[in-house]
Amino acid sequence: MRFSLRLTATLTALALVLGGCSGGMYSPRGGVPQQSQEIKWGRNQNPPPAKVAGLNQWIAGFKANARAQGISDSTLDFAFRDVVYNPEVVKRSQNQAEFKKSLWEYLENAVSEKRQTNGRAALGQYGGVLSRVEATYGVDKEIVAAVWGMESTYGERRGDLPLIEALSTLSYEGYRGDFFRSQLMASLKILQAGDIDPAHMTGSWAGAMGHTQFIPTTYLSYAVDFTGDGRRDIWSNDPSDSLASTANYLAKSGWQPGLPAAVEVTLPAGFNTGLAGKGKRRSVSEWQSLGIRQATSRPLPPAGASTEMLIPGGADGAAFLITRNFHAILRYNNADSYALAVAHLADRLKGYPGLANPWPASHPGLRIEQRKEMQRLLTARGFDTQGVDGNVGSNTINAIRAYQTSRGLPPTGTPSAALLEQLRRG
Repeated sequence: MRFSLRLTATLTALALVLGGCSGGMYSPRGGVPQQSQEIKWGRNQNPPPAKVAGLNQWIAGFKANARAQGISDSTLDFAFRDVVYNPEVVKRSQNQAEFKKSLWEYLENAVSEKRQTNGRAALGQYGGVLSRVEATYGVDKEIVAAVWGMESTYGERRGDLPLIEALSTLSYEGYRGDFFRSQLMASLKILQAGDIDPAHMTGSWAGAMGHTQFIPTTYLSYAVDFTGDGRRDIWSNDPSDSLASTANYLAKSGWQPGLPAAVEVTLPAGFNTGLAGKGKRRSVSEWQSLGIRQATSRPLPPAGASTEMLIPGGADGAAFLITRNFHAILRYNNADSYALAVAHLADRLKGYPGLANPWPASHPGLRIEQRKEMQRLLTARGFDTQGVDGNVGSNTINAIRAYQTSRGLPPTGTPSAALLEQLRRG
């Protein structure tokens, strides 16, 4: 995580203020590597004076609401002392990737060989912590590790923006109004409890924090002090509290120990796909009577378990039986693609094989190796994609558009088999 030299210089003095709120100064566990470059926070962008003044006026009004909710003046002074209007936050909120991955492209990236390799390394390094977390909350350690991998690449990408500043900027701009104001209020409650200080309270532009990217309201409801040091510390290099907090969240979302979240199955010829869909529950034995079978060595849930069928790619793609644990993951991120990725990544970390039918025959998209080839060819032709990783983000989209424009084609920015073939021909 990163914080500025300006904040660091005042940290010792501010400790007395925090001590009045929490009984002591925050001290990160395991060391927190810092980059004290304000450029990383966007403060070199010289925000318009009118925006700076407007934010200050907005903060003054917000403080009155915060006091009414029990936030002390010392916490408010501590929280907002170094806050300025941050153009980088606004830029990131407006610069979301336009290219929407299909489920199959999403799964290939989410459950890549690199993420599996790094996940096994994380399980090796933090196996003791994860085993204790599993014993305490009943959530498979591989599921917790998979969420960790999905959310921050096992702690590599925890967010680099000062949270109070980011949420203040978004709230002032009226971006998703009530949501970001509620997250800002929750952040102040976290500061007042003494779990963190503003200098170390960093996250994404949207307020997601720590190893497993809790937003502040979720933190208040589910974060736990697993290490017993008196603070629920999800920000430091030590992931213990984050991993336990994630397991606690899933457990309180209905996780049932020993039950897989999703299992790939094969469908019999002529299967009635109208039986599939969330809400259309059958026991595993009922599905088996209809000819459903496990697709790989990954066993089916118990015969009596209530399950639903998902066939996200149609009858020629992979099919899955999902359980209540799938729905628990949806509470974390309400997207079927995310829940399937977590479930499948966890299975790979357990040693189960990949999907038997990972890519529908009718799907027009590019496989990950084809996307990498496309990036290499674009870069070689002078349209730099800023890396070759198979992930089609804004840099690759812009490179495709520039290439298409140079050839007199509609600048869609969309990868396709036709585009790849044209690049191959030169």
